[in-house]
Amino acid sequence: MTLSGLRNIAATLLCLSGLTHIAGLWLRDIDSHVLVGALFGAVYLYIGIGLYGRSRFALVTAILFPAIGAALALTNTDLSSFSTLQLTLLCANFFVIVLCSAVLFAVRKNPSI
Repeated sequence: MTLSGLRNIAATLLCLSGLTHIAGLWLRDIDSHVLVGALFGAVYLYIGIGLYGRSRFALVTAILFPAIGAALALTNTDLSSFSTLQLTLLCANFFVIVLCSAVLFAVRKNPSI
C-alpha cells in the first residue's frame, strides 16, 4: 500500500470517528461527556479533512489528538463499561495513530513542501 493510501485510510477513519462523536449530540442526553466528545469530534473531522492533503502538521495532530482522546477515555471510564461503538472508536483511534506514525516516519527525510 502506498503512503497516500495509508493517509486516506487514516483520514477516512478520523472523519467517520468525528462524525460519530458529533452525532452523540442527537443520540444521547446532553452532559459534559457528550459536549467534550462533540468537541473532539469536530477536531477529528477537521484533522481528517487535513489528512487528505499533504501536510505534516496534519499527521502530527492526527497522532496527538486521538492519543489524548484515547487517554481521556481510558482514564475516566472503566473499559468493561464501554459499549461496542465506544470500543470501535477507541480501536479506530489507535489504528489512526499507527497509520499516521508510519507515514510520518516514512516521509521524515523528504523535504517539506
